[in-house]
Parts: sequence; structure tokens; C-alpha cells
Amino acid sequence: MKIGFIGFGNMAQALANGLIYKNAMKAEQIYACAKNWDKLCRNTNSKGFIPCKDSSKLVDNVDMVVIAVKPYLVEEVITPIKEKLVGKIVISVVVNYTFDKYEDILAPNTHHLSTLPNTPVSVGEGVIVCENKSSLTFEENESFVNLFSQIALIENVETKNLGIAGTISGCGPAFASMFIEALADAAVMHGLPRDVSYKLASQMVVGTGKLQVITNTHPGVMKDAVCSPGGSTIVGVAALERKGLRSSIIDAIDEIQKKKN
Repeated sequence: MKIGFIGFGNMAQALANGLIYKNAMKAEQIYACAKNWDKLCRNTNSKGFIPCKDSSKLVDNVDMVVIAVKPYLVEEVITPIKEKLVGKIVISVVVNYTFDKYEDILAPNTHHLSTLPNTPVSVGEGVIVCENKSSLTFEENESFVNLFSQIALIENVETKNLGIAGTISGCGPAFASMFIEALADAAVMHGLPRDVSYKLASQMVVGTGKLQVITNTHPGVMKDAVCSPGGSTIVGVAALERKGLRSSIIDAIDEIQKKKN
């Protein structure tokens, strides 16, 4: 299996880095092309990826093509190569580009799937939300899942829910990072060194998330498990409730969805 990224920005690099970080692929199996050749070479050569001068050469060398450009560029980059994409596994990581939109611009019988990854794929702890409407064959879908499940939780959703699922997994890391930073600030205020504070807060978030995913335990039950009657944790929980933690998060997601629409 060889994979090629058309567009090599932050998300494409996160996916490529995750694949080699988890030994899912070797660097020389990963190709990339982008408009800025010098920048592309800097971003590929440092990891051993193979830069391509143009998308046509890239497609000729790979089995799976990942479309990773800005939405307004999708049609522009696909048009010159759309006949060559027939017979390839085409994966999109472009925001708001669904199956039906691709059907309008891809050549007939092109096999494609629209997805929304998040940046933690770069360390093998990501999420890839997939539209449940695709034209991949069973074998092609298995190839996609077998490869990318090594760096992410893969979740299929209906087209109408692709946006909100992408918001939770894609924008959520910003909120989680703010939470980690706030915890660390509080720890520093009480005398803990900052590097230790960040490390403890971050691993706590990783572990709590993994615990929920693996056990499928309701988050409220997990919260209750560490809230002893009259204990320290419930005092903190009560303070967060008074300050409107839940409503603030819900409002933030709501604002994002309004902007998207």
C-alpha cells in the first residue's frame, strides 16, 4: 500500500506523521504534493516522505489518494486528474465536502469516502469521523479501516451528523487544551512546577478519555466514582457547576455550528 496526499498542510502532515509514528507505514510509502514546492520539500524531506512536483505523478505512484486541500480548491485540484482517480481509493479530509459533492466532480465509478480527522492522529490517539455514505468496495473500506484504525478511533455517522461530529472531535482539542492549561495554572499557583503540571493534567485527560472509550461507562458515573461524600472532588465539581462549565461548553459548540450553517 502506498498513500498520496494532495495538499500537505497541518491535517495531512498529522495523518502522515501518525502513520509512521505507529509503524503503520514506512516513510517511503507516503507521497505528497502541494503548490509551494520549497515548503513541501521542507515538510517531506525531514521525515523521509516523497515529494511530487504535480498531482498526476503522485496518483501514478500510489494506491490511496487523500484529498487534503481547502474546500474552495477541491474542484481545481481534482479536475486535471479525475480520470486517473478511477481505480484508486480516494479519501477526503476536506471540511464540508460530502459524498454527493464529490459525485458531482469526480469521474463516474470513482471509489471515494469523506472523512474528518483530528490532529491527535499524529500520535496515534486521534478520531476519524467517516460519512456512512461511500462508494468504496468492502475490500477497499477494509484497507482504509485496517490502516487508519492504527492511529485513530474510526466512527461512521450519517451525512446530516458529519458536521457536529467533526466539531466535537476536531474543535474539541482546543477546548481540552484550554482545560489542561487551566488545570496546570491552578497547580502552578499552588506550587507545582509547570512542566510537571502540564504532564499530569495531560495524561489525566488521555487516561480518562481512554477509560470511557474502552469501558463505555457513562461520564456521569465516572465522575461519581471519584466524588466521595463530603470529599474534595465534589467541592470542585460544585464550583464548576456554579460557574457554568457545562453551559459554557454547550454554548461554544452551538456557536461553532451556527457559524458553519
